[in-house]
Amino acid sequence: MTTISLRHARVRYGPLEALHGVTIAAHGPGLTVLLGRNGSGRTTALRALAGSVRLSGGAVVWDGVDVTRLPAHERAHRGLCLVPERQAVFGSLTVRENLELTATSYDIALDAYPRLERLLTRRAGTLSGGEQRMLALTRALSARARVVLVDEPAQGMSPAVAARTYELLSGLDACVVVAEQRVPPVLRGRAALVYELRRGVVVFSGEAGEYEARTATRPTGPTSSA
Repeated sequence: MTTISLRHARVRYGPLEALHGVTIAAHGPGLTVLLGRNGSGRTTALRALAGSVRLSGGAVVWDGVDVTRLPAHERAHRGLCLVPERQAVFGSLTVRENLELTATSYDIALDAYPRLERLLTRRAGTLSGGEQRMLALTRALSARARVVLVDEPAQGMSPAVAARTYELLSGLDACVVVAEQRVPPVLRGRAALVYELRRGVVVFSGEAGEYEARTATRPTGPTSSA
């Protein structure tokens, strides 16, 4: 089993602190979801796990080893794969060339997303947002990574393709951590671990079912006071 965690992690962008002592732990094989609106710190938490942003405090621990000072490329070499929300494909290269950069055979990619086969000669920068996400995700599916981090995996996808994407991610023999704004419908009622962040602080941790039950009791509209 693989485990990766942030322990009391703090991240600063200049004078602003984006994470205020965040502690999260993800276990694999399995799926962990970091929830939050834009500015909540979920993307920063992913980047901190990947080593693409430095901690100003706290630690990143991977299988019991402190890797806080290990640079991003070394974490990648050890089996960590990050799929960012933006600039996740090489727009000037064709779909085929993008696939060839990450695998000697792209059968896995085409099995996962058959639609890519008719797009092989297209430049990646001309694809729709959902098609680019499919192409970006093939890297995670074919990498045989121990830890897979994905920011908004289903962005721009149809509900059917989004459900397929989560089935693929859930089936990986890896510790998978995704960042989303809300719990994906396909995960409702399933044993996924959820952390909700707000303004750089964890405000909930537990199973997806617990989170759904909790949010169902929240007020849906503004309240008034005399």
